[in-house]
Amino acid sequence: MAIRVNPKLIDELATYGAADVQNCYHCGNCSAVCAHSDDTFVFPRKPMRLLQMGLEKRIEASLDPWLCYYCGQCSTQCPRGAEPGETMMSLRRWLTSRYDFTGISRLFYVSWKAEVGALVLVAVLTCVGFLTYGFLNGNIAHYDGPTAFLPSSVVHVFDWVMAVALSLLLLINAGRMWWFTTVKNPRIRPRLASYLKALYLLPLQFLTQKEYARCESRRPWAIHLSLMLSYVTMLILIMFFLKQIQEGPAIAWPFHAFGYVATAGLLFGVIHAMRGRIARKEPHLKHSHESDWIFLVMLLVVTLTGVVQHVLHRSGLELAANIAYVVHLSLVVPMLMLEVPFGKWSHLAYRPLAAFLAAIHRDALVSQRTSTANGEPGSTSRALAAA
Repeated sequence: MAIRVNPKLIDELATYGAADVQNCYHCGNCSAVCAHSDDTFVFPRKPMRLLQMGLEKRIEASLDPWLCYYCGQCSTQCPRGAEPGETMMSLRRWLTSRYDFTGISRLFYVSWKAEVGALVLVAVLTCVGFLTYGFLNGNIAHYDGPTAFLPSSVVHVFDWVMAVALSLLLLINAGRMWWFTTVKNPRIRPRLASYLKALYLLPLQFLTQKEYARCESRRPWAIHLSLMLSYVTMLILIMFFLKQIQEGPAIAWPFHAFGYVATAGLLFGVIHAMRGRIARKEPHLKHSHESDWIFLVMLLVVTLTGVVQHVLHRSGLELAANIAYVVHLSLVVPMLMLEVPFGKWSHLAYRPLAAFLAAIHRDALVSQRTSTANGEPGSTSRALAAA
C-alpha cells in the first residue's frame, strides 16, 4: 500500500504556530519526561517524526496531540530547542482544521484577519437583527414587561436555535475525528464492548479535565478547570434559566449567585492567561498564536459587557441596559457561532473525545495482541500493523 508524503507539511504547520520542528533529532527526552506519554501513545517524539517525514495521513489518524496538555516540560528539557510542546499545540490547531468539514477553521488559523473579519461581520449582523426586532416589537426604554425591547422569551428561543446549530456542527466534526482516528485506522479494530466500557470517560474528562492534573504542576490545570467550569455554568444559566436571571431589577440570588461566581472565574482565568502570555515566563505561555489572543480578547469583552449590562439593569437604567444588552449579544453570538465550533473552544469537545478514543485504542491493541498470542487466525497481521 502506497504511503503519500507531503514534503511541505512542515511549512504548512508553521502557519499554525509550529516552530523549529527541524531541530528535533529524536533523542526522546520529551517523551521521557512527559507524564502522559506511554507505550501506546509515544509523544511528542512520534508526532514530531511523522511531521518531519511529511506523513500527514498518519498524523490525521493520531490522537497523540490531543493527549498532550502542554505543561511545557518537554520543551524545557529539549536539548535542541525544538519546542515540542508548541508543536503539539500547533498540531491540535491543524487537526481541528482537518476535522472541520466547512473549512472555516483552516481559514481562521491561517489568517487572523479573516477570523477578525468574520467576527466583526457576524457581530454587525447580530446587532442589526436585534435592533430591528426590538424597535419593531418593543420600547428601547423598557427592559422588562410586555413592551420589553428584548424579551427573555425571544432571546431564549434564539439561544436554543444557536445551541442546536452548534451541537450539529460539533457532532459532525467530532464524528469526523472518530472516523479519521479510529474507523479508517488500519491499526485499530475496536469492539463494541470497548466503546461501552470507556463511555464514562466522556463526561468525566469534560467536567474534570483530570488528565491535565497529571502534569508536574497542578496550577495550570486548576486555572484551566476554573475557566472551563465557569463558562459551562454561564452556558447552563443562559440556556435553562434565562428568564430568572434576566428579570429584575431585583436580584434572584438562587440563580445570580452562580452567575457571579462564574463571572469571577471567567475574569480571573482570562486575565491570568493574558498576563502570562505578555510575561512569557511559563513554558506553555511562551508562544502565542494570533487565534489565542483573539479568543482571550473576545471572552474578556463578552464577560465585561455582560457585567455592564447587569449593573445597568439592576440600577434601573433601562435604556442604557438595553443598549449594553444589544452590544453584549452582538459579541456573544459570533463568539459562540464561530469560536466554539471552529476555534479554540472546540477543544472542549475534542479533548474528552480523544481520551475516550484513546481508551478504546488501548483496549483494542491489548485484544489484538492477546489474539496473536493465542494464535487466532488473521490476528498476526493485525497485531503487526498495530506495532
